[in-house]
Amino acid sequence: MHTSINGLAVLCTTLLAATAVAQTNSAPPRERIQRGEYLAAIMDCAGCHTPGAFVGKPDKARRFAGSEVGFRIPGLGTFYPPNLTPDPATGLGKWSEQDIVKAVRTGVRPDGRMLAPAMPYESYGKLTDADALALASYFKSLKPVSHAVPALTGADEKPSAPYLSVVGP
Repeated sequence: MHTSINGLAVLCTTLLAATAVAQTNSAPPRERIQRGEYLAAIMDCAGCHTPGAFVGKPDKARRFAGSEVGFRIPGLGTFYPPNLTPDPATGLGKWSEQDIVKAVRTGVRPDGRMLAPAMPYESYGKLTDADALALASYFKSLKPVSHAVPALTGADEKPSAPYLSVVGP
C-alpha cells in the first residue's frame, strides 16, 4: 500500500509540474496578442499594408487592410501590399496562424507562391517561434476589413493602379 501511495504522489507531483511548465511556456492569448501588436508596430507593417500610407495619408480606420499603391520591381512586376486583416474574402481570414508564420518567415504563401521581394521575409525569418506566433495571433485578432488590393501584374504588363518604382543603385 505504501508503494502505491508514493507512486500516486509522484504521479500527481509530475502532472502538476508539467502543467506549470506548459502554462509558463505558452503565453496567455491576450499577452501574445499584445506582443504581436508591439512587433507589428516596430516592424512597421502598417507602413506598407495600410491604405494611403504611401501618399502620406494613412487611413487609420482601415489599418493593415492593404495598399492601393504598389511596388514596381524591374523584371518582376508590380506588387500591392495585401490586406492583413482576417477578412475571409480579401485578407488573411482563411489563413491559419501557422500559414501566417510561414509566410512572414519564409516568404511562402499557403498556395505556394512567393511573396514579393519587397517583403523583408529574410529578415523576419529571424523572429523567434514565440514572436512569429504573436505577430500571427495579432493579425488574426484584428477586426476584418473588406478591402481588395489591386492585382499584381507581370513585368511586361501595365499596372491598373498607382505604384512606386524600386530602382537599384
